[in-house]
Amino acid sequence: MRTLHHVHAAFPTFAILAFLAIAMLPAKAVAQDTVSFGEDVFPVIELRCLECHQPSGTGYEASGLDLRTYGGLMKGTKHGSIVTPGNAFESNLIAVIDQRTDPTIWMPHQRRRLSKCERLLFRFWVSQGAKNN
Repeated sequence: MRTLHHVHAAFPTFAILAFLAIAMLPAKAVAQDTVSFGEDVFPVIELRCLECHQPSGTGYEASGLDLRTYGGLMKGTKHGSIVTPGNAFESNLIAVIDQRTDPTIWMPHQRRRLSKCERLLFRFWVSQGAKNN
C-alpha cells in the first residue's frame, strides 16, 4: 500500500515529465488550428449527411437543405440560414447536431450521433467564420 509520502515523492518527477512533454509539442498543436471547410468539414458532411441532404434525399425533401456544396450549406433550409458565421451557439446547424433542439430534427436523423470530435470540428469552423477554405 502506498503512503502519502510515496505519492508526494513521485510528484516532482511526474510534474517534470509532464512539463517536458508539453514543451516538446509544436506550437500549432497547442493553439487551435484553422479548420478548413474542404479538408475537414466537407468530408464529414459527405460521410454523415449527404445521403439525405441532396436532391431526392429525405432530408432535402423535408427541409430544402442541399449539402453538396458550400453554397448550399450557407443558403440553408427553406426556413432560412442554419449557419451564423462567427457564432456557433446561434447557428442552427450546431444546435441540431448538438441535440439542443426538438428531438424530431436532431441530426443525423435516426442515425448514430456525430462524434464529439466531429461536433467540435463544426463548432470551431463556424466560430472561425464558416469560411469556404
